[in-house]
Amino acid sequence: MTNRVRVRVFQNSFFAVLCVLSIVLMLVAVAKPAQGQKYSVIHSFTGPDGANPFARPTIDRAGNLFGTTYAGGASGDGEVFKLTRTSRGWVLTPLYSFVGGSDGMQPNTSVMFGPDGSLYGTTHGGGGTACNGGYGCGVVFKLTPPLTICKSTLCPWIETVLYRFLGGNDGRFPSSGVAFDQAGNLYGSTLYGGGAGCGGDGCGTVYQLARSGSGWTESVIYSFAGGADGEVPTSGLTLDRFGNLYGVTEFGGIYGSGDVYELTSSGSGWTQTILYSLDGSTGDPEYPSGDLIFDSAGNLYGGSPSGGSGGGGTVFMLTPSPAGWTETTIWNFSGVFGAGPGGGVTIDPAGNLFGTTINDNGAGSVFKLVFSGGAWSETDLYDFTDYRDGGHPYSGVALDANGNLFGTAADCGESCQGVVFEVLP
Repeated sequence: MTNRVRVRVFQNSFFAVLCVLSIVLMLVAVAKPAQGQKYSVIHSFTGPDGANPFARPTIDRAGNLFGTTYAGGASGDGEVFKLTRTSRGWVLTPLYSFVGGSDGMQPNTSVMFGPDGSLYGTTHGGGGTACNGGYGCGVVFKLTPPLTICKSTLCPWIETVLYRFLGGNDGRFPSSGVAFDQAGNLYGSTLYGGGAGCGGDGCGTVYQLARSGSGWTESVIYSFAGGADGEVPTSGLTLDRFGNLYGVTEFGGIYGSGDVYELTSSGSGWTQTILYSLDGSTGDPEYPSGDLIFDSAGNLYGGSPSGGSGGGGTVFMLTPSPAGWTETTIWNFSGVFGAGPGGGVTIDPAGNLFGTTINDNGAGSVFKLVFSGGAWSETDLYDFTDYRDGGHPYSGVALDANGNLFGTAADCGESCQGVVFEVLP
């Protein structure tokens, strides 16, 4: 119980301090010139309906948003929610509240729809195994709608735990949501576990979940060793059309600033290839996080919350060639360590990039990058004040079919529990 309470007290104290500082700075915040009517808070969490969302929402074909909160909900251990647009605004429906036991706790990654229409995701803790003071090393879960027609406003979805991490060679503390391949297998990564490296904690894993009868079987397809191959994988897995997996590690690599890697399947297993090893001491990006994305030409894009010529993080591109991959930093942010885009970037059909910074301009921002005339230019779409509009968006943004941007900010809002926001670019 001690570990769990310590985590909760630290988090609550941290968020409380942020809110006190926000109130102290309120006069400055409200005096700031308005940035048009592009930005709006579509839901401000209060605690019972969720608190502290760290992951970007997922959008279905009807334009509904699905997401997670790290805390709050009926038991305080986080929840999965749905936001529906109505003629009177957005309405939040809790889909599932975690109770902190074998079902999992503290979801901090996005959920995604599987081929069967169910929602799939992970929790950072819970599962009832040895980690985190006995509360668990995290789970992979599935949520399905109720079997009968819902006749009330609150009809919880049904959770099925696909796998509970044990904290050893199988990994612990999932660091990403899950991705499906064409055969219906699930892939994800864990921050630690996978062996005895990195001071005995293990340096992290990439795992696969494959259907086995009525259940799922977990296989670790790669365990990081903590050297040139990287350590602490902080991103989800991006699949190309051949089924190869791409991701980043926050640390390790040749220079200790993280790696961009590829995993390729063969008949005998999976092989890791380092596409680029980051060197923060030379002005490279460093300590990358967030998922990678492909453009139509096969280039990879990612973000780092620190490093670059301005020290405040970067957006970078990796371009393939027969000789290997070439890294280009396409935008440098100025600021303190950890200020920049930690949630990766999102691309629209025109090739424009969108993302968020965590602490840039004080409480984070939403930005757009456009390539024109042989160069990239950046537009600041919104700067957070860490007041009623929220603050510190960790996870980037999602785009709907109309080009509107949606994201979450983990802090403040009306009740200082975080917000879901919309930006019209």
